[in-house]
Amino acid sequence: MQKDERIARLKEQVAALPLDPGVYQYLDKTGTVIYVGKAKSLRRRVSSYFVESKEHSAKVLALVRQIAEIKHIVVGSESDALLLENSLIKTLQPRYNILLKDDKTYPWIVVRNEPFPRVESTRRVVRDGSQYFGPYASISMQRSVLEFLREVYTLRTCRLNLAPEQIARGRYEVCLQYHLGNCKGPCVGRQTREEYDEDIARICAVLRGDLRSTRSWLERHMTEAAAELRFEAAARYKSRLAALENYSSKSVIVNSSLFTLDVFSIIIDDDAAYCNFVRIVNGAVTGTFTSQLSLGVESEPRQVLTQAIQQISERIAGRLAREVVVPFLPEEELFEGITFTVPKRGDKLKLLEFSEKGAKIYRAEQLKNLEIRNPERHTDRLMEALRRELHLEHQPRHIECFDNSNLQGTNPVAACVVFRDGRPSKSEYRHFNVKTVVGADDFATMREIVRRRYSRLLEEGGDLPDLIVVDGGKGQLSAAYSVLVELGLEKRIPIVGLAERLEEIFFPFDPNPYYLNRTGEPLKVITHLRDEAHRFGITFHRQKRSKAFIISELEQIKGIGAASIEDLLRKFRTVARVRRATIDELTEVVGLSRARKVYDHYHPTPEN
Repeated sequence: MQKDERIARLKEQVAALPLDPGVYQYLDKTGTVIYVGKAKSLRRRVSSYFVESKEHSAKVLALVRQIAEIKHIVVGSESDALLLENSLIKTLQPRYNILLKDDKTYPWIVVRNEPFPRVESTRRVVRDGSQYFGPYASISMQRSVLEFLREVYTLRTCRLNLAPEQIARGRYEVCLQYHLGNCKGPCVGRQTREEYDEDIARICAVLRGDLRSTRSWLERHMTEAAAELRFEAAARYKSRLAALENYSSKSVIVNSSLFTLDVFSIIIDDDAAYCNFVRIVNGAVTGTFTSQLSLGVESEPRQVLTQAIQQISERIAGRLAREVVVPFLPEEELFEGITFTVPKRGDKLKLLEFSEKGAKIYRAEQLKNLEIRNPERHTDRLMEALRRELHLEHQPRHIECFDNSNLQGTNPVAACVVFRDGRPSKSEYRHFNVKTVVGADDFATMREIVRRRYSRLLEEGGDLPDLIVVDGGKGQLSAAYSVLVELGLEKRIPIVGLAERLEEIFFPFDPNPYYLNRTGEPLKVITHLRDEAHRFGITFHRQKRSKAFIISELEQIKGIGAASIEDLLRKFRTVARVRRATIDELTEVVGLSRARKVYDHYHPTPEN
């Protein structure tokens, strides 16, 4: 009764909402905001949550069960609602909205805003006038860049206050780094501010992806030192040039004509999204990483991409480039002054594919880690994804797949492979010799094998599968389904047909194929299932065909029957060894008379 009273009270609040655009908030019984949404019409949008419908996801149903109060804010336009929604989500972090799941920070290289700036690593971006470069996907990548800079340039690493008045007072003395040649001693006035700032300008250019100024500077000093016969100095500049070329070869150069842009790609699963970010500066990849987002109630791709770009750009990547490459357009109202490009060809499309590959690799790593840490949860999630993808009522924990094999109608065989919880159960695999079909009739073969398989399981009270997969198109599926109807199993066991194009699935009575998600895990399970059926069936077919060929060759020998052939193969294993055997060796197996016939067959003489 309390539930009915709560829903009735909420529906009264909904009925009083205006039809204007705005933002609505759902609060739980503790007064905590659990969801923030935007609407072109507040009343119509909010009322859709309280209409009983099978279209509602489990997350929506869970959200509705927790709503205790509804608040709303009316705004002037839908774009204003979008901006306000984004601001409230950032501030309130509601549990049912799309949020960054990983809270790790990424490493940056900072050039400090101070006299004689230090160049060092940081994970905190503070708006204090310092210059930040990155982010870097890993600390090892960032360290390699810093090591290169310190190999080419002599920079201070101390934390002294090198304000001009402090240096003028003579408060400092040179340290070990000066004596090692790693610092030119700005603390005691042995390096001018102008000379140091020139080095910093070249370092910033390198961090932006432009190596030209550093290369020309090193080449000029190397040439001058050699002309003045300062060969040790020339050798130092030469080694720094080599370090520059090594660094350049390790950089991912895309195309210098692309200049500066950002790339976002996204892969959306049932409960999470994986967004990859790539930063291009002067045609080179200077930063890339992937973040995982937990999906909220709304999981429409455009909205997920919008939230991912907004959250990543604010929490990690800083200001976006003026051009952003994306797989599809986000809600552009949130990103004033940004041009979004959906490439169809060329270098920008290659960049998007590069970003998508990074997202796929990260996703695979996360799922593999989940499988290792919590195999039961991984299996349940995988089976649930397969159930939804194939529109099944129950999770397909037990799957059986059938495949036929023959060569121009000869030696027809079939195979049945069994998967339990998405993994092969090889002890339950079965081979079938086709008994009633003559010639290459795949449909009749499929009917015979399915009938034999499930008639026996019914007689013995065996475990029926949760799903049958038939390797073939509509014809194979119809043949197998007709047998299930004969056995009265058509309502107990769902069945699908797998077309030649792996992502195409056929259902009974539906002439059109259903396309599996190419990036989803269900396709991987189906791929593994069909590969196993092919492998198992073809191996058996080859063995049978090879055995038939061997026996047919020995049967050509007059006077040698099936028993003698079996004795010869048991002893010699192969026809080649029978062919090479001597009269005495053959006599030991089949007697002198038969041995002579076999020997003469393989060693004919003019007399015989």
